[in-house]
Amino acid sequence: MSANDLSRKHRPLTDLFQADAQPALPLTDDQLHSYDRNGYLKSVPILNPNQVGVLREELDKLSDPHHPCSHLWYEYHLNESGDDSAILFHALGAWRISAAFHDALWNPHFLLPASQILGGRVRFWHDQVFCKPARCGGSVAWHQDYSYWTRTGPMNHLTCWIALDDCDKENGCLHYVPGSHRWSLLPMPQIAGSLDAISGNLNQEQRDQFRQPMPIEIAAGEACFHHPLTLHGSEGNRSDRPRRAMVINVILDGTQSLSDEPLLEGIDPIPRGAPLSGQFFPLLEI
Repeated sequence: MSANDLSRKHRPLTDLFQADAQPALPLTDDQLHSYDRNGYLKSVPILNPNQVGVLREELDKLSDPHHPCSHLWYEYHLNESGDDSAILFHALGAWRISAAFHDALWNPHFLLPASQILGGRVRFWHDQVFCKPARCGGSVAWHQDYSYWTRTGPMNHLTCWIALDDCDKENGCLHYVPGSHRWSLLPMPQIAGSLDAISGNLNQEQRDQFRQPMPIEIAAGEACFHHPLTLHGSEGNRSDRPRRAMVINVILDGTQSLSDEPLLEGIDPIPRGAPLSGQFFPLLEI
């Protein structure tokens, strides 16, 4: 592994997320009930304006395919759609390269609600960045996150989707299908595929529920938490503004590997039945 690989460090490297004047507040009972009812919780304050600005600057550097640490990405798709009129930059592993993205994992404003929703100690699974440029940003197909994660179990996973720009319907905000976390697992789609591809996999009851997805318009620095089975997707960006986001995916401590193959590209496998731990799956504690 490279000496520059920040996955070796299981503590914050800067004070970017530790010196916030606003203390992290626990989720209320109403918020927790909303998550249980709908399968998601939106508009949770995670980042202050300074933190948003630092992460945007870092993301601009990370989007350069010639970045000196680009070999540390688990996945890197400069345009996952392959269509120049529908660009979707999507990459996994920013925490290994950028101190700001690394330290965001230990942000108390993220960790406190994550531990409440999961009901225990939080362990890191992996991160993602998504960028939809102005006027030509691509869509993200309807999907359930766990369809990509069946190599781990039991299903004690949680996604935190953090806006780095104001997100609305015009620039391609998230849409959720409320209550879809009670559905069974659907087939895994191509992430930059067609938004219509899901229709053939739904029964009539699911189609009826799917007809009224909820647009999630949130401000930069706010986050959505969602269940691993909650169906979500997003339209392309035809606005004059970018739509950038970072995602932190976590698991309840004790979640196991269900495969003898590497769980992420380029790392050593964890034997089937063993809990996730070690260099790439740190325990996240405030």
